[in-house]
Amino acid sequence: MSLAPRTLGDAFDTFRCEAFRLETLDDYGGSGNVDAYRAFLDGQTKPEDYNADWLEEVRAWTASGRRVYRVHAFTRPLSAYLRFELGWGYRTNATAGEEFFILDLTDRPSPLPPGVGDFWLFDSITAATMRYTSDARFLGADVLPDEQSAAFVGYRDAALAHAVPFQEWWSKYGT
Repeated sequence: MSLAPRTLGDAFDTFRCEAFRLETLDDYGGSGNVDAYRAFLDGQTKPEDYNADWLEEVRAWTASGRRVYRVHAFTRPLSAYLRFELGWGYRTNATAGEEFFILDLTDRPSPLPPGVGDFWLFDSITAATMRYTSDARFLGADVLPDEQSAAFVGYRDAALAHAVPFQEWWSKYGT
């Protein structure tokens, strides 16, 4: 009997030390909090309960000593969705203890091999690749056998080595 997570939800339920996410898309507007994205585009004020469920999860994980962090790789200028994600999402989620780093590829080549897409990596052991449609709707995640995690550890390490903390980047380029 294997104790390895079978779903992305299982991986979140069982990680012990850290959950890392690599984001590579400029637009996730068809996934997640679509209503909040529309409100942002309409110039509305961010709701007080924005992202409340995720914030509760992150607070519980970080309070127990676990780390949740991500790197987003992109080029400027920012898409409308990235302005939303960084301005509403990252700034809000950071209040719960989630850490963010930016891999700005505007003036340099990517340190990642071509074709590396979005993934979560749990405890440097379990990788889950993310699948999206061409219009940014989330299709699901594939939890990979633990034997495949070494490549994703390398991708994480390369991304982090070339990224800067979100707040540093935001202070320079944020809108």
